[in-house]
Amino acid sequence: MSETARYRLLLVVLGAATLILFLLSLTVGPAALGFTESIAALFSSKAGAIALIMQEIRLPRAILGLMIGATLGLSGAALQGYLRNPLAEPGLIGVSATASLGAVIAIYTGFSAVFPLGLPLAALAGAVLAVLVVQAMAGMKGGALTIILAGVAVSSFAGAMTSLALNLSPNPFAALEIMFWMLGSLTDRSMTHVWLAAPFMIVGWVMLASLGRALDTLTLGNDAAASMGVDMRRVQFLAVFGTAASVGAATAVAGAIGFVGLVVPHILRPLVGSRPSRLLPASALGGACVLLAADILVRIIAPGKDLKLGVLTAIVGAPFFLWLVYRTRRNLL
Repeated sequence: MSETARYRLLLVVLGAATLILFLLSLTVGPAALGFTESIAALFSSKAGAIALIMQEIRLPRAILGLMIGATLGLSGAALQGYLRNPLAEPGLIGVSATASLGAVIAIYTGFSAVFPLGLPLAALAGAVLAVLVVQAMAGMKGGALTIILAGVAVSSFAGAMTSLALNLSPNPFAALEIMFWMLGSLTDRSMTHVWLAAPFMIVGWVMLASLGRALDTLTLGNDAAASMGVDMRRVQFLAVFGTAASVGAATAVAGAIGFVGLVVPHILRPLVGSRPSRLLPASALGGACVLLAADILVRIIAPGKDLKLGVLTAIVGAPFFLWLVYRTRRNLL
Protein backbone atom coordinates (compact mmCIF):
# COMPACT_ATOMS: atom_id res chain seq x y z
CA MET A 1 0.00 0.00 0.00
CA SER A 2 1.36 3.44 -0.94
CA GLU A 3 1.99 6.16 1.64
CA THR A 4 -0.90 8.24 0.27
CA ALA A 5 -3.30 5.30 0.48
CA ARG A 6 -2.24 4.62 4.10
CA TYR A 7 -2.80 8.28 4.96
CA ARG A 8 -6.30 8.25 3.44
CA LEU A 9 -7.09 5.02 5.29
CA LEU A 10 -5.93 6.63 8.54
CA LEU A 11 -8.27 9.60 7.99
CA VAL A 12 -11.17 7.24 7.27
CA VAL A 13 -10.46 5.23 10.44
CA LEU A 14 -10.16 8.37 12.56
CA GLY A 15 -13.33 9.82 11.04
CA ALA A 16 -15.26 6.60 11.75
CA ALA A 17 -13.92 6.50 15.33
CA THR A 18 -14.95 10.13 15.84
CA LEU A 19 -18.48 9.40 14.60
CA ILE A 20 -18.83 6.32 16.84
CA LEU A 21 -17.54 8.18 19.92
CA PHE A 22 -19.85 11.11 19.16
CA LEU A 23 -22.85 8.76 19.10
CA LEU A 24 -21.66 7.07 22.31
CA SER A 25 -21.29 10.48 23.95
CA LEU A 26 -24.93 11.17 23.08
CA THR A 27 -26.16 7.91 24.60
CA VAL A 28 -24.02 7.55 27.76
CA GLY A 29 -25.18 9.25 30.95
CA PRO A 30 -26.80 8.82 34.37
CA ALA A 31 -30.27 8.61 32.79
CA ALA A 32 -30.72 5.01 31.60
CA LEU A 33 -31.94 5.64 28.05
CA GLY A 34 -31.78 3.12 25.20
CA PHE A 35 -29.71 3.89 22.10
CA THR A 36 -32.65 3.92 19.65
CA GLU A 37 -34.83 5.84 22.09
CA SER A 38 -32.10 8.45 22.63
CA ILE A 39 -31.43 9.07 18.93
CA ALA A 40 -35.18 9.28 18.18
CA ALA A 41 -35.66 11.82 20.99
CA LEU A 42 -32.84 13.89 19.57
CA PHE A 43 -34.91 14.67 16.47
CA SER A 44 -38.30 14.75 18.23
CA SER A 45 -40.32 17.97 18.30
CA LYS A 46 -42.21 16.87 21.42
CA ALA A 47 -41.19 18.55 24.69
CA GLY A 48 -40.82 15.33 26.70
CA ALA A 49 -38.24 14.57 29.39
CA ILE A 50 -36.12 12.37 27.11
CA ALA A 51 -36.09 14.97 24.33
CA LEU A 52 -35.11 17.62 26.88
CA ILE A 53 -32.20 15.52 28.16
CA MET A 54 -30.96 14.76 24.64
CA GLN A 55 -31.37 18.21 23.10
CA GLU A 56 -30.46 20.44 26.05
CA ILE A 57 -27.85 18.38 27.94
CA ARG A 58 -26.21 15.60 25.92
CA LEU A 59 -26.16 17.20 22.45
CA PRO A 60 -24.26 20.40 23.46
CA ARG A 61 -21.89 18.30 25.59
CA ALA A 62 -21.08 15.98 22.67
CA ILE A 63 -20.70 18.88 20.20
CA LEU A 64 -18.37 20.74 22.57
CA GLY A 65 -16.31 17.57 23.15
CA LEU A 66 -15.93 17.17 19.39
CA MET A 67 -15.07 20.81 18.74
CA ILE A 68 -12.71 21.30 21.69
CA GLY A 69 -10.86 18.04 21.01
CA ALA A 70 -10.41 18.99 17.35
CA THR A 71 -9.21 22.45 18.40
CA LEU A 72 -6.60 21.12 20.82
CA GLY A 73 -5.30 18.48 18.40
CA LEU A 74 -5.12 20.87 15.44
CA SER A 75 -3.49 23.72 17.36
CA GLY A 76 -0.96 21.35 18.96
CA ALA A 77 0.09 20.00 15.55
CA ALA A 78 0.30 23.50 14.06
CA LEU A 79 2.40 24.88 16.93
CA GLN A 80 4.77 21.91 16.95
CA GLY A 81 5.27 22.41 13.21
CA TYR A 82 5.72 26.18 13.40
CA LEU A 83 7.96 26.22 16.49
CA ARG A 84 9.67 22.96 15.42
CA ASN A 85 9.53 21.96 19.05
CA PRO A 86 8.11 18.53 19.99
CA LEU A 87 7.07 19.85 23.41
CA ALA A 88 4.97 22.70 22.02
CA GLU A 89 1.28 22.79 22.87
CA PRO A 90 -1.42 25.51 22.98
CA GLY A 91 -0.60 26.43 26.57
CA LEU A 92 2.96 27.34 25.57
CA ILE A 93 1.97 30.75 24.18
CA GLY A 94 0.00 31.66 27.31
CA VAL A 95 -3.52 31.47 25.84
CA SER A 96 -4.87 28.84 28.25
CA ALA A 97 -3.42 30.50 31.35
CA THR A 98 -4.74 33.97 30.52
CA ALA A 99 -8.15 32.65 29.51
CA SER A 100 -8.26 30.92 32.89
CA LEU A 101 -7.25 34.17 34.58
CA GLY A 102 -10.10 36.00 32.81
CA ALA A 103 -12.57 33.38 34.06
CA VAL A 104 -11.12 33.57 37.58
CA ILE A 105 -11.56 37.36 37.61
CA ALA A 106 -15.19 36.93 36.51
CA ILE A 107 -15.81 34.48 39.39
CA TYR A 108 -13.82 36.51 41.94
CA THR A 109 -15.60 39.80 41.20
CA GLY A 110 -19.05 38.19 41.01
CA PHE A 111 -19.46 39.18 37.33
CA SER A 112 -20.26 35.57 36.40
CA ALA A 113 -23.05 35.49 39.01
CA VAL A 114 -24.91 38.55 37.68
CA PHE A 115 -24.35 37.79 33.98
CA PRO A 116 -24.60 34.13 32.86
CA LEU A 117 -22.18 34.57 29.94
CA GLY A 118 -19.79 36.70 31.99
CA LEU A 119 -17.39 33.82 32.64
CA PRO A 120 -16.81 32.65 29.03
CA LEU A 121 -16.70 36.24 27.74
CA ALA A 122 -14.10 37.19 30.37
CA ALA A 123 -12.05 34.11 29.43
CA LEU A 124 -12.21 35.07 25.76
CA ALA A 125 -11.08 38.59 26.62
CA GLY A 126 -8.15 37.09 28.54
CA ALA A 127 -7.14 34.97 25.54
CA VAL A 128 -7.28 37.97 23.20
CA LEU A 129 -5.20 40.04 25.62
CA ALA A 130 -2.62 37.25 25.87
CA VAL A 131 -2.09 36.96 22.14
CA LEU A 132 -1.83 40.75 21.77
CA VAL A 133 0.82 40.89 24.51
CA VAL A 134 2.76 37.92 23.08
CA GLN A 135 2.64 39.40 19.58
CA ALA A 136 3.72 42.82 20.87
CA MET A 137 6.62 41.32 22.85
CA ALA A 138 7.78 39.09 19.98
CA GLY A 139 7.17 41.61 17.19
CA MET A 140 6.27 40.67 13.63
CA LYS A 141 9.92 39.82 12.93
CA GLY A 142 10.33 37.72 16.08
CA GLY A 143 11.25 34.09 15.57
CA ALA A 144 9.95 30.92 17.16
CA LEU A 145 12.24 31.27 20.20
CA THR A 146 10.93 34.78 20.89
CA ILE A 147 7.34 33.55 20.70
CA ILE A 148 8.12 30.75 23.18
CA LEU A 149 9.84 33.10 25.64
CA ALA A 150 7.02 35.67 25.42
CA GLY A 151 4.43 32.91 25.88
CA VAL A 152 6.20 31.49 28.92
CA ALA A 153 6.42 34.97 30.48
CA VAL A 154 2.71 35.70 29.88
CA SER A 155 1.71 32.25 31.11
CA SER A 156 3.79 32.62 34.28
CA PHE A 157 2.32 36.04 35.04
CA ALA A 158 -1.24 34.80 34.46
CA GLY A 159 -0.55 31.81 36.74
CA ALA A 160 0.75 34.12 39.46
CA MET A 161 -2.32 36.36 39.21
CA THR A 162 -4.60 33.32 39.40
CA SER A 163 -2.78 32.15 42.55
CA LEU A 164 -3.14 35.64 44.02
CA ALA A 165 -6.90 35.58 43.33
CA LEU A 166 -7.15 32.20 45.07
CA ASN A 167 -5.08 33.49 47.99
CA LEU A 168 -7.33 36.57 48.42
CA SER A 169 -10.57 34.72 47.74
CA PRO A 170 -13.42 36.29 49.79
CA ASN A 171 -14.73 32.91 50.94
CA PRO A 172 -13.96 29.18 50.59
CA PHE A 173 -16.88 28.65 48.22
CA ALA A 174 -15.49 31.14 45.67
CA ALA A 175 -12.05 29.48 45.90
CA LEU A 176 -13.64 26.06 45.41
CA GLU A 177 -15.59 27.29 42.37
CA ILE A 178 -12.39 28.71 40.86
CA MET A 179 -10.48 25.48 41.47
CA PHE A 180 -13.22 23.30 39.97
CA TRP A 181 -13.54 25.51 36.89
CA MET A 182 -9.78 25.38 36.28
CA LEU A 183 -9.84 21.56 36.24
CA GLY A 184 -11.86 21.56 33.00
CA SER A 185 -15.28 20.02 32.42
CA LEU A 186 -18.13 19.72 29.91
CA THR A 187 -20.81 19.24 32.56
CA ASP A 188 -23.89 21.50 32.42
CA ARG A 189 -22.91 23.17 29.16
CA SER A 190 -25.71 24.36 26.86
CA MET A 191 -26.17 25.26 23.20
CA THR A 192 -25.47 28.87 24.23
CA HIS A 193 -21.89 27.83 24.99
CA VAL A 194 -21.72 26.10 21.60
CA TRP A 195 -22.92 29.20 19.72
CA LEU A 196 -20.56 31.41 21.75
CA ALA A 197 -17.44 29.35 21.04
CA ALA A 198 -18.15 28.10 17.51
CA PRO A 199 -17.43 31.32 15.53
CA PHE A 200 -14.03 31.82 17.20
CA MET A 201 -13.11 28.15 16.81
CA ILE A 202 -14.06 28.07 13.12
CA VAL A 203 -11.99 31.20 12.42
CA GLY A 204 -9.05 29.61 14.26
CA TRP A 205 -9.44 26.31 12.36
CA VAL A 206 -9.38 28.11 9.00
CA MET A 207 -6.25 30.06 9.95
CA LEU A 208 -4.40 26.96 11.24
CA ALA A 209 -5.50 24.70 8.37
CA SER A 210 -4.10 27.18 5.83
CA LEU A 211 -0.58 26.63 7.25
CA GLY A 212 -0.07 23.14 5.78
CA ARG A 213 2.21 23.97 2.85
CA ALA A 214 4.18 26.55 4.83
CA LEU A 215 4.80 24.07 7.66
CA ASP A 216 6.03 21.46 5.16
CA THR A 217 8.50 24.01 3.80
CA LEU A 218 9.59 25.07 7.29
CA THR A 219 10.97 21.59 7.91
CA LEU A 220 13.83 22.65 5.60
CA GLY A 221 14.64 25.64 7.86
CA ASN A 222 13.65 29.32 7.99
CA ASP A 223 16.11 30.48 5.34
CA ALA A 224 15.13 27.75 2.87
CA ALA A 225 11.44 28.45 3.47
CA ALA A 226 11.92 32.19 2.93
CA SER A 227 13.85 31.53 -0.29
CA MET A 228 10.92 29.39 -1.51
CA GLY A 229 8.48 32.27 -1.07
CA VAL A 230 7.06 31.54 2.40
CA ASP A 231 6.08 34.77 4.19
CA MET A 232 7.32 34.10 7.73
CA ARG A 233 5.40 37.03 9.23
CA ARG A 234 2.13 35.68 7.77
CA VAL A 235 2.92 32.18 9.10
CA GLN A 236 3.58 33.58 12.58
CA PHE A 237 0.38 35.65 12.50
CA LEU A 238 -1.78 32.68 11.43
CA ALA A 239 -0.18 30.29 13.95
CA VAL A 240 -0.46 32.62 16.94
CA PHE A 241 -3.85 34.21 16.24
CA GLY A 242 -5.38 30.94 15.00
CA THR A 243 -4.35 29.21 18.21
CA ALA A 244 -5.56 32.11 20.32
CA ALA A 245 -8.99 32.24 18.67
CA SER A 246 -9.71 28.51 18.80
CA VAL A 247 -8.04 27.55 22.10
CA GLY A 248 -9.23 30.74 23.81
CA ALA A 249 -12.82 29.88 22.89
CA ALA A 250 -12.34 26.28 24.03
CA THR A 251 -10.92 27.35 27.40
CA ALA A 252 -13.70 29.92 27.79
CA VAL A 253 -16.46 27.31 27.72
CA ALA A 254 -14.75 24.24 29.22
CA GLY A 255 -11.83 25.42 31.37
CA ALA A 256 -8.21 24.40 30.96
CA ILE A 257 -7.80 20.92 29.45
CA GLY A 258 -4.16 19.99 29.03
CA PHE A 259 -2.03 17.35 27.30
CA VAL A 260 -4.40 16.65 24.36
CA GLY A 261 -2.56 19.12 22.11
CA LEU A 262 0.78 17.63 23.18
CA VAL A 263 0.00 13.92 23.06
CA VAL A 264 -2.18 13.50 19.94
CA PRO A 265 0.29 14.89 17.32
CA HIS A 266 3.07 12.69 18.76
CA ILE A 267 0.96 9.55 18.47
CA LEU A 268 -0.11 10.29 14.89
CA ARG A 269 3.13 11.76 13.48
CA PRO A 270 4.74 8.39 12.60
CA LEU A 271 1.52 7.34 10.85
CA VAL A 272 1.39 10.32 8.45
CA GLY A 273 4.97 10.21 7.21
CA SER A 274 6.03 13.09 9.52
CA ARG A 275 4.59 15.68 7.08
CA PRO A 276 3.07 18.63 9.01
CA SER A 277 0.40 19.29 6.36
CA ARG A 278 -0.90 15.73 6.75
CA LEU A 279 -0.63 15.86 10.52
CA LEU A 280 -3.06 18.81 10.82
CA PRO A 281 -6.34 17.06 9.80
CA ALA A 282 -5.26 13.77 11.41
CA SER A 283 -4.54 15.53 14.72
CA ALA A 284 -7.88 17.36 14.60
CA LEU A 285 -9.74 14.04 14.25
CA GLY A 286 -7.45 12.36 16.80
CA GLY A 287 -7.99 15.16 19.32
CA ALA A 288 -11.76 14.87 18.89
CA CYS A 289 -11.52 11.10 19.51
CA VAL A 290 -9.41 11.53 22.64
CA LEU A 291 -11.60 14.19 24.24
CA LEU A 292 -14.88 12.44 23.40
CA ALA A 293 -13.48 9.18 24.84
CA ALA A 294 -12.23 10.98 27.97
CA ASP A 295 -15.63 12.64 28.49
CA ILE A 296 -17.38 9.27 28.15
CA LEU A 297 -14.96 7.71 30.67
CA VAL A 298 -15.60 10.56 33.12
CA ARG A 299 -19.30 9.65 33.11
CA ILE A 300 -18.63 5.89 33.42
CA ILE A 301 -15.81 5.86 36.02
CA ALA A 302 -17.39 8.17 38.60
CA PRO A 303 -20.97 9.07 37.59
CA GLY A 304 -21.81 10.58 40.97
CA LYS A 305 -18.49 12.28 41.77
CA ASP A 306 -18.27 14.87 38.94
CA LEU A 307 -14.76 13.77 37.97
CA LYS A 308 -13.22 16.65 36.01
CA LEU A 309 -12.19 16.15 32.39
CA GLY A 310 -8.85 17.94 32.80
CA VAL A 311 -7.92 15.59 35.63
CA LEU A 312 -8.41 12.51 33.45
CA THR A 313 -6.47 13.93 30.48
CA ALA A 314 -3.63 14.88 32.86
CA ILE A 315 -3.54 11.35 34.36
CA VAL A 316 -3.09 9.93 30.84
CA GLY A 317 -0.95 12.76 29.44
CA ALA A 318 1.61 13.13 32.24
CA PRO A 319 3.02 9.57 31.93
CA PHE A 320 3.17 10.04 28.16
CA PHE A 321 5.12 13.28 28.69
CA LEU A 322 7.61 11.41 30.90
CA TRP A 323 7.97 8.70 28.24
CA LEU A 324 8.58 11.43 25.64
CA VAL A 325 11.38 12.93 27.76
CA TYR A 326 12.89 9.45 28.27
CA ARG A 327 12.79 8.71 24.52
CA THR A 328 14.34 12.08 23.69
CA ARG A 329 17.18 11.52 26.16
CA ARG A 330 17.78 8.00 24.81
CA ASN A 331 18.03 9.34 21.25
CA LEU A 332 20.59 11.91 22.35
CA LEU A 333 22.87 9.28 23.92
